[in-house]
Amino acid sequence: MSSQQAQPVEAQEPETPHLDFQGTTPYEDYVQADVLTHLQHTLSDDPGEMVFLVTTQVMELWFTVIVHEWETAADALREDRVPVAVAALKRSLRELEALNASWRPLAQLTPAQFNSYRSALGEGSGFQSAMYRRMEFLLGEKSASMLVPHRGAPRVHAELEKALHEPSLYDEVLRLLARRGHAVPASVLDRDASRRYESSPEVEAVWTALYAGDEHDELARLGEVLTDVAELVWRWRNDHLVATRRAMGAKTGTGGSAGVAWLEKRAQKNVFPELWTARSHV
Repeated sequence: MSSQQAQPVEAQEPETPHLDFQGTTPYEDYVQADVLTHLQHTLSDDPGEMVFLVTTQVMELWFTVIVHEWETAADALREDRVPVAVAALKRSLRELEALNASWRPLAQLTPAQFNSYRSALGEGSGFQSAMYRRMEFLLGEKSASMLVPHRGAPRVHAELEKALHEPSLYDEVLRLLARRGHAVPASVLDRDASRRYESSPEVEAVWTALYAGDEHDELARLGEVLTDVAELVWRWRNDHLVATRRAMGAKTGTGGSAGVAWLEKRAQKNVFPELWTARSHV
């Protein structure tokens, strides 16, 4: 080889990341991973219980971030900042998709597999989740009786009671429509916010008019992202129903619920109802 030939450039080793910290790592300080990964205390010897427990805990984390997004959207709508609200709602769509995917590790449970650790749940049931209840309240699915299980936890009870009496996400949408000149009736705007939202023919007419107009209108686009949210909530309820039906059939649910029968009733209901019925009139 000629001495004039260029010599190959020696490959440089990638720079070693900083590994030496005085205490815990900055990652741990921020994420609290050690706390999260030591919250799993199984109550049976069945190896499948760990999957059930971790999946349920992951669901709780998704509930928490979705509540954050919907509260962000409600606050923005109250201040007429529709783009901020839409951005938060669009983020929640990806989070709802991830939440709904949480059923996949549980969806294939056979009755024998579920029953091997079901007794460890005792009277525990998903309907007792305070953060899921806050999700439901934001959707307009209000029920004062759902505060009862949390009377023994003062902080949680106070947060739920506050959420019960605050306007839902959909209430804020309807108030925005009224401020923009649409004929939302006073009976809807001034209703008791602690009661479950009931469909209104006048609100249906407002959405019909919006959908019959400019599809690029800001409020029409808001209606579409709300419909996306409602669809994913419906899918969540149906996936819950199917997973439960596969695991336990028609038996009484944990916590004394009616099990599949109760879930079937829930799966038949749509949130933001006029956004669905208005489509028949456009």
